Amino acid sequence: MLKAKKAEVIENLASSLENATAVVVCDYKGLTVSNLEELRRSAKVKGTSVQVVKNTLATIALEKAGMTGLDLRDTNIFVWSDDVIAASKVASDFAKSNDKFVVKAGYLDKELADAAKINAFAKLPGREELLGMLASVWMGPIRNFTIGLDALKRQKEEA
Repeated sequence: MLKAKKAEVIENLASSLENATAVVVCDYKGLTVSNLEELRRSAKVKGTSVQVVKNTLATIALEKAGMTGLDLRDTNIFVWSDDVIAASKVASDFAKSNDKFVVKAGYLDKELADAAKINAFAKLPGREELLGMLASVWMGPIRNFTIGLDALKRQKEEA
């Protein structure tokens, strides 16, 4: 790869990672191209980016993005997003369905995180689920009030 092309890859990756709140590094050794395409499709649905980058270029890009302390070895694929739970879920769910895909480590809110922490975040409900729960809680008193009014109406009609 030419030096100018490497610099371009580093700049593009660094700018993407600067805006990301979650970066998950996974081992993909032994996966087929169709498996990787399946990962990319599932990531795209959740608004998450996936890219394979050489370790030296990725290390430089991570340092430019303000993320240090991660030792990159072997084959790595990066999953990142501005939603911590979405990136964690994409990586963790794909690891459950593919034995050769392993979550190694990453950064959650610019802090170094191990695989256990990433998998713990993956178990949390997503943004849409949390909004649904919140709406349900807010609608509870209104729902109970209308049920009470309906019961009062029926009681008055019977009397």
